[in-house]
Amino acid sequence: MKRKWSGKSRGGKLGYLFFIYTIKLLGIKIAYCFLALVVIHFIPFAPKATHAIWLYNRKRLHYGTLKSILKLYQHYYVFGQTLIDKLAIKSGLSSKYHFEFDNYKRFIDIIDNSKGVILIGAHVGCWEAGAAFFGNYGKKINIVMFDTEHRGIKEAIEDASEKQNFKIIPVNEDTLGAMINIKMALNNGEYVCFNGDRYLDENSSISLEFLGGQARLPIGPFKIANKCRVPVVFYYSMREKGCTYRFIFEEADMTKNTTTENLINQYIRSLESIVRKYPQQWFNFYRFWN
Repeated sequence: MKRKWSGKSRGGKLGYLFFIYTIKLLGIKIAYCFLALVVIHFIPFAPKATHAIWLYNRKRLHYGTLKSILKLYQHYYVFGQTLIDKLAIKSGLSSKYHFEFDNYKRFIDIIDNSKGVILIGAHVGCWEAGAAFFGNYGKKINIVMFDTEHRGIKEAIEDASEKQNFKIIPVNEDTLGAMINIKMALNNGEYVCFNGDRYLDENSSISLEFLGGQARLPIGPFKIANKCRVPVVFYYSMREKGCTYRFIFEEADMTKNTTTENLINQYIRSLESIVRKYPQQWFNFYRFWN
């Protein structure tokens, strides 16, 4: 059986609308309280996702049975928190959160140069939490993504959100057009952002060891980065206690001898260290490992 991500997020429009209005009318903490009940529903009624996280807890993190049960609930809860946080921040409530930065000065030095920059993240934490701090930089950000979200969910989020600065480059509609847009953005000194941990086409993926097992990752972002020879930064936005987000920037080694395979291995090591530090913020709810 093929283990493949569909390109769509879980949840329905009514669920998103419920939390959007709860945040606006009752506040973020009340939304978290409702979330605690919603999680109980998701555990039995999202069996494939639950099974995937169960295997992750048992085989990758090597938790015992009882700890795996507790961490399964926590995993869903933290995921729900990041969704609530994303909605709140997009609604203009960023002042309710605290933000900390690792290697921030070096990161600003990199993106302030005249070259384009490639940022590679993952489905961990909540990258959208940084939207409040993109400022003028946001106008130069291009997010490369699979634009296959349910239309109703997108409309609900867009209606509740402040206008976003960054641009979207969808890759599931016109691959050639996406490549042209990526190259143009880099030539203009802009920033192109990828997530490096999901693929839709197995032919454009590579199998690597990750957290002690074989997993497939997309090779495209790393090929593009290596071919364009621009600075590459691994970027993560991780949730910590007390409504705090920590932004982590790690500069990739991009010498003239760097190959695509070497860049992927740098990313794997970086991502693995993040997942080990924040194990319940790994948000790939499907059979990720072979």
